[in-house]
Amino acid sequence: MSTTDNLMEAVDLHKAYGPTPALDGAEFAIRAGEVVAVMGPSGSGKSTLLHCLAGIVRPDSGSVLYRGRDLTAMSDAERSALRRGEFGFVFQFGQLVPELTCVENVALPLRLNGTRRKEAEARASEWLARLEVGELAGKRPGEISGGQGQRVAVARALVTGPRVIFADEPTGALDSLNGERVMRLLTDAARDTDAAVVLVTHETRVAAYSDREVVVRDGKSRDMERVA
Repeated sequence: MSTTDNLMEAVDLHKAYGPTPALDGAEFAIRAGEVVAVMGPSGSGKSTLLHCLAGIVRPDSGSVLYRGRDLTAMSDAERSALRRGEFGFVFQFGQLVPELTCVENVALPLRLNGTRRKEAEARASEWLARLEVGELAGKRPGEISGGQGQRVAVARALVTGPRVIFADEPTGALDSLNGERVMRLLTDAARDTDAAVVLVTHETRVAAYSDREVVVRDGKSRDMERVA
């Protein structure tokens, strides 16, 4: 799937941890506004693929092109700036800062980018309301449920207006009802803002929210077009 319309594209990615190969020629591409589910059994390399795409891990060989720029050729500082400004992240357990309130957690990426506190928290409050947890702004993560916390985490991922959202098993710690709600809110908000979503999951009900699936097995990837 190599076209000039791709927002991000990975070509022939190889990554090994010691003698164990995690990626063995994996390929990937995504367009703006597209939700792509990366699926595969445990140990298949899907999380390593996500980390390479996000610039967290540098592949041993191959390239990751984002808007025509090769992430593998960037410095650590350049990739960090990209993750702060143009990428958003949602993890399985939310990873909210326990000492901060929900609104402070959501505002944190903006504050790290130099946005003044009042403006950052105003934008954070807007996103909390959009994710249907506006009433939790003043509460800390330990005072809210897992489902609520994951919606706060989604708000944090979206608050900077990212072009790509990386979601690694975002419903893995939730029951089915809360998982469905998080996925609906995440994908609706991403499509409304034309953000791409790279969704790592092993659950078919979660992958159903995507436009397309990429199956990773033994470090290799295979594109599965969604049948309407």
